[in-house]
Amino acid sequence: MKSDIFKKILRKIKQYETIVIARHVGPDPDAICSQVALRDAILERYPKKKVYAVGAGVSKFRKYGLLDKIDVTNLHNALLITTDVPNFYRIDGIEGLKFKEIIKIDHHPFEENFGGIELVDETACSTCQIITELLIQSKWPISTKVANNLFIGIVSDSDRFLLSYTTVHTFEIVTELLKRSKISFTKLYEKLYERPLEEIRFRGYLADNLIVTENHFAYVDISAEVIAKYHVDTATASNMINDFNYIKDVYVWCFVTHDVKNNVYKVNIRSKGPVINEIAGKYHGGGHKFASGVRTSERQDIDNLLKDLDNVCKTYKMEE
Repeated sequence: MKSDIFKKILRKIKQYETIVIARHVGPDPDAICSQVALRDAILERYPKKKVYAVGAGVSKFRKYGLLDKIDVTNLHNALLITTDVPNFYRIDGIEGLKFKEIIKIDHHPFEENFGGIELVDETACSTCQIITELLIQSKWPISTKVANNLFIGIVSDSDRFLLSYTTVHTFEIVTELLKRSKISFTKLYEKLYERPLEEIRFRGYLADNLIVTENHFAYVDISAEVIAKYHVDTATASNMINDFNYIKDVYVWCFVTHDVKNNVYKVNIRSKGPVINEIAGKYHGGGHKFASGVRTSERQDIDNLLKDLDNVCKTYKMEE
């Protein structure tokens, strides 16, 4: 039962003096907010512990809380807690870490056992939902700072409760979170969805340049020059992928960006029917059945991925 796993996690948190919390590379708000909220909640409960949230920072997510800049190779016998990541190779910021035990907290479809406590709940809309439930059942006090991030993570990953894996239980958890904290959730919506003018203009570019195939697959291949022209970054497109949820007669859509500095192509993929996470997995990506991503250094991978996504739409169209 989930309550038994919660108890095991809480015992491990109490046991260890050094705890490292990590999430996936290329984080979204749920990934950042889940690790920062859990770190802060543990420190509020156990102020003498050494608890670190690690990984590469994203400037636009600094408003949710700063990550810890530490040399993890100097840590020994730590407890590693991973949030919002189903496969070990996609964990960010733990290279060289000598951890003694590991706990996974995740809501993606199960892909890999990390060899420790596995709390994987595919019915949860977000990892922040799972952590909120953990804190509620633990009867720990939930500060406004922690509650703010948990709410933002839940709202972001459920796309304001619009996506199909939003359940009655999601609303029950959010209701209890609001009862236990003093957050102003309408102001948090402003914090989450306010955009600079450059991003609004960039969204117009995406709409104007969306290519739609006869199989109802839509995509935009965004060059580094376009990113520079609109004064945005490669993470901006990923934050806008859900803005294109309701285009009639589009089954699957994706945005491709190229981080020239690191030579990494980043692809965000969404679907209204065809299963896409298995295709993403072919290119070392992953995610949910209808919301996935890929990161690769090979341009050929991108070309093949676009063909595969078009083909899955073709098959879906024929079976309708």
